[in-house]
Amino acid sequence: MSNDSIHLSRRQFLWSSAVVPLGLITSVAYTKQSNPKIEHIELFTVRYPTKGYSKFFIGPGGTYGRGAVIVKITTGEGAVGWGQSIPSPMWSYETLETAKIVLRDYLGPALIGRNPLDIDGAHKAMDLALAPGFSTAMPIARSGLDIALHDLAGKLKGQSLSQMWNRPRGGPLTLSWTVNARTLDEAQAVIDAGYKRGYSNFNIKVAPDPEFDIALAKLVRKRAPEGFLWADANGGYDQASALAVAPKLADAGVDVLEAPLRPNHISGYQALKKQGALPILMDEGIVSPVELTEFIRLKMLDGVAMKPSRCGGLAPAKRQIEILLNEGLMWLGSGLTDPDISMAAALALYGAYGLKKPAALNGPQFLTVDVLAKPLEIINGSATVPVGHGLGIEVDEVKVIELMKKTTGSEKIRI
Repeated sequence: MSNDSIHLSRRQFLWSSAVVPLGLITSVAYTKQSNPKIEHIELFTVRYPTKGYSKFFIGPGGTYGRGAVIVKITTGEGAVGWGQSIPSPMWSYETLETAKIVLRDYLGPALIGRNPLDIDGAHKAMDLALAPGFSTAMPIARSGLDIALHDLAGKLKGQSLSQMWNRPRGGPLTLSWTVNARTLDEAQAVIDAGYKRGYSNFNIKVAPDPEFDIALAKLVRKRAPEGFLWADANGGYDQASALAVAPKLADAGVDVLEAPLRPNHISGYQALKKQGALPILMDEGIVSPVELTEFIRLKMLDGVAMKPSRCGGLAPAKRQIEILLNEGLMWLGSGLTDPDISMAAALALYGAYGLKKPAALNGPQFLTVDVLAKPLEIINGSATVPVGHGLGIEVDEVKVIELMKKTTGSEKIRI
């Protein structure tokens, strides 16, 4: 073999270097930062356009869309991590406006000057900046910073999230199609749309009308006889109604019942678990690992519908999954109609922990735009876990700014 065959010429070397993906070059550069510090944080307030009906997209003054605060954390040497806070006033007390204020004036400033690799320390700093109440303060707002820290830490370490956690990447993940219908005819159309997209598993929104809910469950089970059928009441029943409807939903073919009551109805959850008609999953009331542990001790639940954004981010959500696995309880993967950045974080977590049941991540069902250079891969109701350092995605900042200008008319905030 000649020397020419084993040694690249200068021109060949430069050409080959030019075709290496920019993200890889950037990640390699990031790993050389020996003592990184957060220099500044930027916030972009947006509303993702939507299609289809969901009560959770209704905003103040008739606005409609999936509100989000996109978070960009930058170190002194230029390394960047992206995150996303996705408040919903129809689901929690956090709004787009309050999330922006809390990130700008309290949680964001608490992270300036900190080492982004110290994620546990960042959460402690945020607790000091905004004191917890019953549980973590403003967890949905906080989640955007946590996700951005994980993205940044992965890039600095040259690792994916699963590698940071010493776990397999996992995936692809089967997704569930959401049926949030006001009539049975509307439900038929929604089911048809799901099948056209390659989905065969469904989660239905129920409560407060048990009669309609049972009819809806029977319809979906008839249309999807082999699919996983998950009923979510979003805390919409009272105790008597929940105890009466749970056996009927089970007879109609429902596999699990999520959030039948508001989370402070402790005795009601205990009664439903004791009844045993369906596995009872909690959702809204599980924010930190503390209350999860307490609610398990109180025998209130059979499992949890996980949402990293509800929990304050990936770090507390990961700990909750580990608690559930240790206790032999069920966990399902869910979301808050997560857009691209938040959904990438959820996919990484659920893939790393080997989620088996279909995930109710319905962003691809309802949202019509993204801010990524390359969209998430969703094919026939199945999502691929992104590959790459950090979240494994590349955010297009030009798209972010265009979406901000078009949907909220706001300006970027720099902390």
